[in-house]
This record gives sequence, structure tokens and C-alpha cells, in this order.
Amino acid sequence: MGSVGFKELLVILIVVLVIFGGRRLPELGKGLGRGLSNFRRAINDKREGEEQSNSSSTSQANDADSGEPKA
Repeated sequence: MGSVGFKELLVILIVVLVIFGGRRLPELGKGLGRGLSNFRRAINDKREGEEQSNSSSTSQANDADSGEPKA
């Protein structure tokens, strides 16, 4: 199985155009773009949350090792 070439993309575009029509393509593109941006935002938020929890648990472990009370 190789990668998708220009001819294959052209055939897919023509099939989509026939199925959905020219008027609905901008709406579909807008919806797809919004969906992708929401997905990326959710992935980034999850990564940031994991990084923050990892850094806070590391700092708590370092504080516990020092034996000094936390102010």
C-alpha cells in the first residue's frame, strides 16, 4: 500500500463534490475545521494538565525529602 497520490485525491474530491454538491462543501469544510481545532485544543489541554500534575508531584516529593515544613 502506497501513499495517496494526486490522482487519488482528485477522484476523492470529485466523488465528494457529486455526493454533497457545491453549496454544501464550504459548510462541510467549516465544520471539519472546527472539529479539528476542538480536538487539538482538547489534546493540548490534557497534555498541559498532565505536565502540571507531574511537576507538582515532583515538587511535593522534593519538599518531603528536605524535611522542612511547607509554608
